[in-house]
Amino acid sequence: MRGLQGKIAIVTGAGSGIGRAIATRLAAEGCVVGVFDINEAGAAESVSAIEAAGGKALAVKCDITDYPAVTAAVAAFEQQAGQGTDVLVNNAGWDTPMPFLKTTPDFWAKVTAINWFGPLHMTHAVAQGMAARKSGRIVQIASDAGRVGSSGEVVYSGCKGATIAFSKALARELARANVTINTVCPGPTDTPAMSAFVGTGEQGQKIRDAMVKGVPLGRIGMPDDYPGLVAFLASDDAAFMTGQTISVSGGLTMHG
Repeated sequence: MRGLQGKIAIVTGAGSGIGRAIATRLAAEGCVVGVFDINEAGAAESVSAIEAAGGKALAVKCDITDYPAVTAAVAAFEQQAGQGTDVLVNNAGWDTPMPFLKTTPDFWAKVTAINWFGPLHMTHAVAQGMAARKSGRIVQIASDAGRVGSSGEVVYSGCKGATIAFSKALARELARANVTINTVCPGPTDTPAMSAFVGTGEQGQKIRDAMVKGVPLGRIGMPDDYPGLVAFLASDDAAFMTGQTISVSGGLTMHG
């Protein structure tokens, strides 16, 4: 991809799954990647894998639900990197399946803190520098649950729908500052988070089989299905794209 060599990128939730795959791809494209994750061990593993492949990365422990912690983590990373952040990928997320009427306010608070306020915190902390420098790329990793809804993920779906709308509105605000904001919506994906979500054993396999049946391409996603699009949106090749929402779901959802 054009224009990624030497850029400074942050990927949240990059200690495993889709986040690790995105961080690895951006590093392969020449970015110096901040591997932000609350799981220090996972972040360190991602950095080791990136460095083993010849890339450059720094592990940063960060709780995205804590705004002061986010601003401190971003400042420390940019100081280590020697310059401001060029690319932000808000990937971190969390949920557990549960009918809405069985959920509690404590559950709502956790889901919204991670999936809604987390991206707000990161974007607010990073976009200020981007706007001042008149350059930046922000890629939100939302979900098709935010476009069409998902049974058992009502609060999560609401957060992802809010992220999509937030990104469109902010894309308008920051367009004249040459900061683009686009959203990628994965479908069901085989990650550690998915395993925790559907469970194991016979019941877990039934849920997976049902997911596969709904996908025209006949499988659920893998972490490596998304980094190419994210790298494109972060690159100079996507310089005239902003405010867009793109589903990557094997045809599970098809938007005109």
